[in-house]
Amino acid sequence: MGMTDKEEGNFMSRGKLIFITGGARSGKSNFAEKMAVGLGKLVAYLATAQPLDEEMAFRIKKHREKRLNTWETYEEPTEVRGLVSRLGLEKEVILIDCLTLLTSNLLLRKEDKVEDPKWQEEILLEIEKLAEISFKVPARVIIVSNEVGMGLVPENPLGRVYRDILGRANSIIADKADEVFMIVSGIPLKIKG
Repeated sequence: MGMTDKEEGNFMSRGKLIFITGGARSGKSNFAEKMAVGLGKLVAYLATAQPLDEEMAFRIKKHREKRLNTWETYEEPTEVRGLVSRLGLEKEVILIDCLTLLTSNLLLRKEDKVEDPKWQEEILLEIEKLAEISFKVPARVIIVSNEVGMGLVPENPLGRVYRDILGRANSIIADKADEVFMIVSGIPLKIKG
């Protein structure tokens, strides 16, 4: 069940950097897309997912099909900051979906170093730079991410490292963002801004 027009209007953003977080399948992407429609006509959609298996390829296909055909989609698993730097001069809105996969993609670029604190700090520095460039470009930037640290502790070291680093990445973006929304069971809650 979607939001009414009146409810959607209550969440029209005035922020430069907008962060939307919540659980898996909670409605984050739908909310972000509706917000992007209200913020401008020239929208760049930066998708970070990679079709590494059939199920993920199917998910990506479904996401593509529901996007507005007037939006330009860029599929980029790791070099998001460079795209924001370039597209932010041309577009009114940049929607990054999502920080969850961007962080995973960055972490796994050097799979043999995932437990190395120096490598983890390099990834977090990249997230800091993404937040910084989001304020430097004229476009408004919406970043979507998952909250993965609210459930069970992962059973393996890679899962625990990923949970921890994504929690820190989310904190970096939330701290820098003008507005933060949390989506709970399809209901948006404004928690900052």
